[in-house]
Amino acid sequence: MLKVVEMEPLTSDQIAGSFVNCSKGRAQAIAIPDLSHVTWGQLDFFGWRNPRTPQRAWLATWLDSEPVALELRYEQRSGTHTSRTAMCDFCLTVHSAGGVRLFAATRAGAAGKSGNSLGKYMCADLECSRYVRGLKKPVRVQPQTTATPDQRIARLTKTVTGFVGQVCGRGTRD
Repeated sequence: MLKVVEMEPLTSDQIAGSFVNCSKGRAQAIAIPDLSHVTWGQLDFFGWRNPRTPQRAWLATWLDSEPVALELRYEQRSGTHTSRTAMCDFCLTVHSAGGVRLFAATRAGAAGKSGNSLGKYMCADLECSRYVRGLKKPVRVQPQTTATPDQRIARLTKTVTGFVGQVCGRGTRD
């Protein structure tokens, strides 16, 4: 039987101290949002964007019982066509153009210093956890799925953990 584990809450200090792919000075400058209203049990990762820092986003989660946070880059698109669709690699939600973005994370350690990065197409609003739980409905009609919500959550958790592990140099490609 599949058992879905709720995400352990993270504090601002835990997030700030767990960035693996940017300098400590850069990590201290990142504005972490107010966490008092976060429903951690409904998340597989905590993701956020700040309108004051265009083309940047952040993701925090647990990996091997340790908090890990990533700084992500994404391209601001202009003139997108709403008739085009794209699918999120994390939660497999289909969105109209602009609803999915390519987010890239500089790899941790020597690989990152050499300029290596890893990218995934993700929901632009970083609400993957809510989409797989049916707590947020996308605008687009979704393809039929036979996966249960617990299976979708488990798949999302595995994909997020794999991505974070690869960025940290702890994982292998699926």
